[in-house]
Amino acid sequence: METLTAQSIVLSESDFRKISNMVYEHCGINLHAGKKELVRARLAKRLRLGNFKTFPEYMNHVLKDKTGQEFSLLIDSLSTNLTSFFREKQHFEFLQSRFLPTLLEQKRQSSNFRIRIWSAGCSSGEEPYSIAIALLEATQGKGRWDIKVLATDISASILELAKAGIYGIERVEPVPSLQKQKYLVPHRRNGHKMFEVSNRLRDTVIFSYLNLMNDWPIKGPLDFIFCRNVMIYFDKATQSTLVNRFWDLLDSGGILFTGHSESLTGIEHKFKYVQPTIYMKP
Repeated sequence: METLTAQSIVLSESDFRKISNMVYEHCGINLHAGKKELVRARLAKRLRLGNFKTFPEYMNHVLKDKTGQEFSLLIDSLSTNLTSFFREKQHFEFLQSRFLPTLLEQKRQSSNFRIRIWSAGCSSGEEPYSIAIALLEATQGKGRWDIKVLATDISASILELAKAGIYGIERVEPVPSLQKQKYLVPHRRNGHKMFEVSNRLRDTVIFSYLNLMNDWPIKGPLDFIFCRNVMIYFDKATQSTLVNRFWDLLDSGGILFTGHSESLTGIEHKFKYVQPTIYMKP
């Protein structure tokens, strides 16, 4: 009997177009022609696990699954989830040295001690937990603050990892030692040293499934939004829609952070450029 391998699975042009169209309609991810080999390689594993011999057979199964679970696994396979604590450190340096001191003083003067943040496309949780650490450090000793970080992602399985909040040494390496002691609890798992987020971080971060192409059950105004390395998957029209929806949610003076390879060039928007990948709502 012939063994099914990743290399032996053929993805025709018409099947690639069907998959691309379906993914785009569902969540806005733009799988252009250059992504065909990536799609074939990533989905080949799903075919092997389900004993499907061809892509049409697999796609028929995906479309017939009324629970949507298999489609969610398809999306998980196609989206890259690689991150670490305090990734793209220039964003956190800007937050800690420039933005948060001003924001906290303005809020204190108006007796508004509520801080609301959104991590859109939070992946396995390192980003929102890093934001929470930055906020807890900035407000320490400055009275009682009501701080919440909403963290959303389209991948249900990656959200489970985020909620578990357990990370290997390499993921937490960027966390300064004093903050590591305060917010991360070391323990061993299967002989490996791991770190689990503290209850203070768990109480600050709220994880939720969200498809950015659908309605957002989020009430503003938000103080800042992280949407990093998410828009690279979208075409310009989808990016434009997304950026203007972020604008509507942000408070005056609020900040939008994008990924290091993302800019708002070529997108019609009202944001004020602050520095690369950092934009302010005036």
